Parts: sequence; C-alpha cells; structure tokens
Amino acid sequence: MPYLYQDSKARPAAHPGAARATHSSGKGYEQLKRECLSRGVLFEDSDFPACNSSLFFSENPPIPFVWKRPGDIVKDPKFILGGATRTDICQGDLGDCWLLAAIASLTLNEKTLARVVPLDQNFGPDYAGIFHFQFWQHNEWLDVVVDDRLPTFKGRLVFLHSAELNEFWSALLEKAYAKLNGSYESLKGGSTIEAMEDFTGGIGELYDVKAAPDNFYEILEKALERCSVVGCSIDTSSAAESEARTPFGLVKGHAYSVTGIEEVSYRGRQVRLIRIRNPWGQVEWNGPWSDNSAEWRSVSPAEQRRLSQAARDDGEFWMKFEDFKVHFDKVEICNLTPDALGDSTAHKWEVTIHQGSWVRGATAGGCRNFLETFWTNPQIKLHLTEKDDGQDECTFIAALMQKDRRKLKKLGAEMLTIGYSIYESPGRDGHLGKDFFRYHPSKARSKTYINLREVSHRFKLPPGDYILIPTTFEPHQEADFCLRIFSEKKAITEDLDENIAIDLPEPLHPTPGPEETEEEKQFRALFEQISGKDMEISAEELEYVLNAVLKKTKNIKFKNLSLISCRNIISLMDTSGNGKLEFSEFKVFWEKMKKWISIFLQFDFDKSGSMSSYELRGALKAAGYQLNNYLLQLIVLRYSDEQSQIEFDDFLNCLIRLENASRVFQALSAKNKEFINLNIGE
Repeated sequence: MPYLYQDSKARPAAHPGAARATHSSGKGYEQLKRECLSRGVLFEDSDFPACNSSLFFSENPPIPFVWKRPGDIVKDPKFILGGATRTDICQGDLGDCWLLAAIASLTLNEKTLARVVPLDQNFGPDYAGIFHFQFWQHNEWLDVVVDDRLPTFKGRLVFLHSAELNEFWSALLEKAYAKLNGSYESLKGGSTIEAMEDFTGGIGELYDVKAAPDNFYEILEKALERCSVVGCSIDTSSAAESEARTPFGLVKGHAYSVTGIEEVSYRGRQVRLIRIRNPWGQVEWNGPWSDNSAEWRSVSPAEQRRLSQAARDDGEFWMKFEDFKVHFDKVEICNLTPDALGDSTAHKWEVTIHQGSWVRGATAGGCRNFLETFWTNPQIKLHLTEKDDGQDECTFIAALMQKDRRKLKKLGAEMLTIGYSIYESPGRDGHLGKDFFRYHPSKARSKTYINLREVSHRFKLPPGDYILIPTTFEPHQEADFCLRIFSEKKAITEDLDENIAIDLPEPLHPTPGPEETEEEKQFRALFEQISGKDMEISAEELEYVLNAVLKKTKNIKFKNLSLISCRNIISLMDTSGNGKLEFSEFKVFWEKMKKWISIFLQFDFDKSGSMSSYELRGALKAAGYQLNNYLLQLIVLRYSDEQSQIEFDDFLNCLIRLENASRVFQALSAKNKEFINLNIGE
C-alpha cells in the first residue's frame, strides 16, 4: 500500500475540547441527532452498518447474530445506571480483554471517563438512537458517532456488556471503538496500553515485573494516585497457554487492571497489597489475601471498609505485592500526564509531535543492521538545552507509534517491529549520510525492537544536540508513524528534512569549428548523418539515436526512451524555439547525458546496472538537485520498480523532468522579482 510523506514538523499536543467530527456526512453528533428528532426517525449509521462487514473481515459470524437496539433487548434501557463503574465491564465472545481492562481502569477517573464517554446521553425523551464517544488518535481527538444497534444472540448481547442487563454505555463504547478500528474483529488481541492511550492521549510505559526497579511499589502507588491507567498480565510460553488458568485462579495471556494499592495493618505489621480486576467479572486469585482467605480475619472491620474489601465473585481481588511480583510478568502504565512517574512535585512537561512515513525505496531504511539503507530513514533533531532541576542531565520520553495498523488488518497489515536510535549531532544541518552512521555509534536507543503499536522509553542525556532515527526493524516496510517527545524542560525538535535547492553547473558551450578536436569532428559527422539536410534533429530522430546508443552502453540497464521523453529533451534544450535540436544544442545535451551516466554508475554501488532507489537522494544531489522527503518519495513512487531499483532510462527521465521544472521555477522567480522591483520603484 502506498504511504505518502507526512509533514513531520513539530506540533503542539492536541486538546480534547477540539474533537473533530468523523462522520462521512461531515456533520457532528448534535446536528445528526437534531435531524433524526425532527424527522421522527432513529439514527442508522451508514459508516458502520448493522451487517457482517462491521463484525468480521476474515470469516463469517460463527452464529446468526441479530442486531437489536437496547429497547428491543430490555424494557427499560439506561445509558449509565448508578454511575459508570468497573463492574459494568464484562467480557463477551470477543478476544478484546486488553480493551476491557483499559475501560475498567478508565472508570477510576471521573474526569477522564467523562471526556471519553460524554455523560449527557440517555434513553430519555430526546433519544434518537445515536450516541457518541471521543478517542485520541495520533495527536488528534476524534468524536465518533454510532447508532445503538448491537449484535445479539438469543436476545443477549454477544460482546462487552454490563453486569446490569439494562445498562449499555460499555457496549456502545466498544462499538464506537470497533468502528474507529474498522470492525469488531479488528479488536481481537492487543495491548492494554494501546487503548489506555486512545482514552487519555497520555503516554505509555511497559515494565517487566521480574526486572522492575527496587521502588516499583512506589512507582505504582504514585501512578494510581495521579490517576494513571495501569494494566498487568501473565506471559504465555505457547499459543496453547493463552487463557489457561493457573492453580491460583489466574489466567495466562489475559489483560487485568490494577485498581488499587494499599498497606494494611496485619498482626502488628504493615503488609503491602495490590488490587487487581479480571475484566471477565469472575475468576479470581485464590491465594493469600483473596476474597475468602484467612488473612482478612486478622484485619479490622474498619480497615476492610477502607479497602472496600468484600467477598464477591466480581473478578476483583487483593493479593500481597510480593505474590503479585511472583505471578505477574508485565505491567503497563499510561500516564495521564507524562510526569506521573517523576518526583512528588507535579510539573508540566514540554510535548512535541512529529508525523511521518516510511516509504519503500525512499525512507524505509530499516534498523542499523542495514547500514546501506539505514541513513535514508527520517531524521529528527533534538535540542536539549536545560538540565533537570538539581541534575546534570536532561530527562525526556521518546514514544514512537505506528499508525492505523489495527484498522488496516482487513487489508492484511500486521503490527511492524519498530524502534529508534539516538546519535549525538555532528553539528551540521541537513540529512546525515551513510558514512556518519558507519563511523559513529548510537548514544541511546529504544530498549528493544518490538511489534507493538508504540515503543517508548525514558532517557537522561547531557545537554546538547541529538539526532533521533525512527525505523522499522526490516527495511522496505511501509507505515505512517507518530513520534512524541516529552521533555522535562523545554526542548526544541526539528525535522532534518533538506530544503529544496537547485545548484546546476553553467551550461557547456561547444568550441568553435576551427578548434574542434578529432572527437568533436567525429561527433559532428554523426550529427550530420542523423539530422540530414536540414541539420536539425527532430524528436523522432532523437528517439532513434538515443535508444541505439544507450542500449549499447556498457554497465547500465536500459529499457527504452519514449517519444514523449525525447520531446521533453527538446523542450529543455531548444533555445531557438523551432521544436528541433541544432548541433550546438544537441552537443550540450550530449555532454549533460555523459555526466548523468557517470553519476548513475557512481551510485550503482553493486554494479548491477541499476541503482537502488535509496541512493537516489545522493545521485540527485550530485546532479545539482537537493530535494526534501516529500518530493523524493513522489519521485521514488514514480520511477522505481517493485524491487526499489531505478534503471538509467528512468533516471534520465527523472532528471529531464526536474530540469524542465527548475527552468519554469527560475523563470517564474525572475518574473516575480521583476514585478516586485517595479512595485517598489527600483
């Protein structure tokens, strides 16, 4: 699939108050609702119809689903009943426990919940069968509308549902998120941190519990105090272990929510506890400090009330923190503000966003293992100027996110393996070339390359200038990406995309006849033979001679030069305006072409007769053209083949088009300058 360059200039972080309407009609929730009420009809969403394509893209439904509105399922439907709580989230027959765990954590923060789930919605007198929810996507808040037709089987909701059968906010939220990602099936399998970020616009961090820092309890405590969304899971060693239950009642490969962390007085000493919730709404830990364990008998009723401890089979349970570290493997934290894991003094972080693309043959260079193409990846310059308070270094978080891969599942897309490297800047502007990376090691890098939507890590580096290179692991893999930089102090970021510049040599002038060399005499004789009596070469004659000569040229692959290309050459070289080339014009072009052949051979590093499109930036620069990523990607899409190779006829066509365009640009610039001079009286 083609990925076109996206401007990666730094942008400020988005704010939820400016959520963009996403319905194909261009209308927002309020307008759509008013229109339905005025017409006396219930909303039907043509963007996400009640049919199989909204459910699955790779299979037919395993059972005959019936789409029903809440009023057709129960007599007295409610949007929210008694407040939105974590017990409203019960998993259905869809493998999206990662999403449910994030929704459960979302209910712990009223302000965040109200942003994602506008609470002024109901099934009252102004009910019109339409609801809306807001999600963060790649530095933009989106307002997603849905109708309330939900998939059912035998009168019961098939997917996410509330423990209260007449409460529907969670089922409708799941539907809106499915619409955002293309279908319900697109929600199968994922990371809780992904949904957490889409609900908050925050930034996620992943911890390996077995290798967590010594202050891990304090990190979690501070995260929950600051309303961060926290999830956890147990690793599986094989696909067969997925959803397998351990003897202690825990489920492997399953996404849990962390909903509390406390110390409790137990037999004269303090014990650290952590509260976990299974989004199934059942199946709980049965070890020490579980709902009916003997430990609670030694805890005062007041302490139990403080901890909201009750022996209910609701999927939520307490366990000793030391047991948690033994039985769980991963913890995901989504900071609602990027400083949630900093010191106890709240402070605002600086945030910049860069949008970009990896385009095959142009900017999809892969990781440092692939040195020949690594340098072609997008390059972001990071200026760290202010040290952290009381420190000698600067703290920042770099988070690299691949965009829309879940939505593109139905087209066969999978999560790519992504990461990044950080280098000290050499102190010069412009895109860094291959030799820089050949001889300079990275200063820092992402912890790993992994096939998650986002890779993030915290760094502490001395003040200075650095170059961040976001990449896929393998070269030639295409995707759009979003790079977020959170810095504790003000940091400046800029894309190292080169400015467009043209630096062509002065045109060659043929030597006068009496001083012609023997070679030039032979060239003139060739010209006279081709041109005939009129001593001018037409486009048809030029086509014949160039194809004949270039097909015999050694060491270059050449298909064919078309008549249109030859007319473009004449348009470029014809100074008399007669539509043909005279001897002097033909000779200037011939010298140009000899130089272009030399450049082509210089950048054909493997001597295959064709040039890698990743080398096109350098080859065009040698020919006098400095292009930015956008133009480079367009040229690669136009002139390279499926193997990202460019043969000489395509290289020649590219240069002819560029030179013609530069002539037009220079002529317009001169005309504009003349116009400006006239207007200012010069």
